[in-house]
Amino acid sequence: MQTLGNFKLPPFFNYPPYFTLQPVRDTREKQVQLWKELILDFCKTQKIFVIGFAGSLTHEAREAFLAAIVSEGRAEWLDKGHRKCLILWHCIQDWADIILNFVKDNGLEDSVMTVEEIRTGPESRGDSGVSFFLLDLQGVDRVILMRALKLLEHKGKLVIFKGTSADDDGIKFSS
Repeated sequence: MQTLGNFKLPPFFNYPPYFTLQPVRDTREKQVQLWKELILDFCKTQKIFVIGFAGSLTHEAREAFLAAIVSEGRAEWLDKGHRKCLILWHCIQDWADIILNFVKDNGLEDSVMTVEEIRTGPESRGDSGVSFFLLDLQGVDRVILMRALKLLEHKGKLVIFKGTSADDDGIKFSS
C-alpha cells in the first residue's frame, strides 16, 4: 500500500482512471465517494483545514470531488473560482460539542480563555502535570473555531468579548 507521509493511501490511488471523471454514472458515483472519503480522512489525520488541489487531478475531477463534499455541508468554497476549500471534517455543531466537552472535562466552566489559547495552548494541566488539551482543538482553523464559538454563544454557553487584537479575543464559559 502506498503512503503519503504517515497516511496510507487507499488501493484506488494506484489506479490512474480514478484521477479523471468516469463517464459511466455508477462508476463515477463510486469514484466520487472514494475521493470524498480520502479527502476527509487525509485532512483529518493531517490536520488540514484549507485545501486546493493541484497536480494529478484534472480541474473537472477536482471540482466534482470537492463539490460533492461541499454539497454535504462538509466543506465550503473559499473563492469564486473554486480553487480553495475549507474542509469541515467535523461539522460546526461537532466542533462546538468538542469545545464544551473540553471545558467540562477540565473544570473550566466559569473560566476565561483567549481564542488563541483554545487553538494553541498553553493548555490546562491537572495536578499530575498531564496535559488535558484535546488534540482535535490544537491548531484548529480560526474560522471554524469562531463559528463553533459563536454557535455556543448563541446557545448561551459562553460569551465572546473583543480583545485588543484578534489573538486576544476572549471567551467566558458559563456553567
